[in-house]
Amino acid sequence: MRVYIPATVSMLRTFVDSGELTPIGGTAFALTPALRESYAAGDTEELEYAAMLDAARASLRLLAGDEKAEPRRAVIAVDMEDVTLRPDLDYSVVKVAGSATMKDVASVHLDTSEAEEDVRAAAEVVDAADMGDPDAEFTLGSAEDHELAWYAPQELPFVLELM
Repeated sequence: MRVYIPATVSMLRTFVDSGELTPIGGTAFALTPALRESYAAGDTEELEYAAMLDAARASLRLLAGDEKAEPRRAVIAVDMEDVTLRPDLDYSVVKVAGSATMKDVASVHLDTSEAEEDVRAAAEVVDAADMGDPDAEFTLGSAEDHELAWYAPQELPFVLELM
């Protein structure tokens, strides 16, 4: 199953160095039956994109409170076998067992430098936005307006080197 693992730039660097990435708490996001049912319309590609955006929002939570973190959302698209659906947590949430390796990676998605200011602000208010604070929702929306750049797995070391 294709899963989307939320990450940070620091996690990406560790992944490149070690060759393995274990999702925090085993949490990832995917096109699940519950996610498909929650949308009135949409093809597989659109619904997978929705799952990736859920992972990107989770990446903001990983950045929250870490002033030293590079303010860029990161998502790793990985094909994994041992996946447990968790609709009790949210429509697209899954739990994965074990680690992902670079050979499992389909693509990496990362904010560009233009998003940094908005991402930093959004990371500080993501929880308030989830609780319905309209100002926080606006701030979060500004970060989510930035499209994540797409990279092939073999490009990741070079992208990180250029940062």
